[in-house]
Amino acid sequence: MSSKKVAVVRICGQTRLNEKVKRTLTLLNLHRKFSCAVFDNTPSVMGMLKRIETFITYGEISDEVYKTLVEKRGQKTKDGLKPFFRLSPPLKGFERKGTKHPFAMGGACGNRGDKMDALLKRMI
Repeated sequence: MSSKKVAVVRICGQTRLNEKVKRTLTLLNLHRKFSCAVFDNTPSVMGMLKRIETFITYGEISDEVYKTLVEKRGQKTKDGLKPFFRLSPPLKGFERKGTKHPFAMGGACGNRGDKMDALLKRMI
């Protein structure tokens, strides 16, 4: 069985970001709004995600959702697969309080845990 994968989706645009946040988003290949990247669940990745938690949403995904993401949204290059996916805005929008509040308080940003699968299915 493979290790757990963490999907990260950028939910914030370009305006009013400081340099550390911009640099971290670039390192994670999250260049524009509604782009998604998938990483192994390692402490170094989780530390980067904590720094930019108010600009992204993330959580662990199942193998079947990852397979669907690669099939429907994966773009091939000469070297293989691109390290990010371009997604649509979620059908029926984000949660009740929008993108400015944490997920635990009814918003969209931050750690979703195992509920990331439902969001990705609405965005694919």
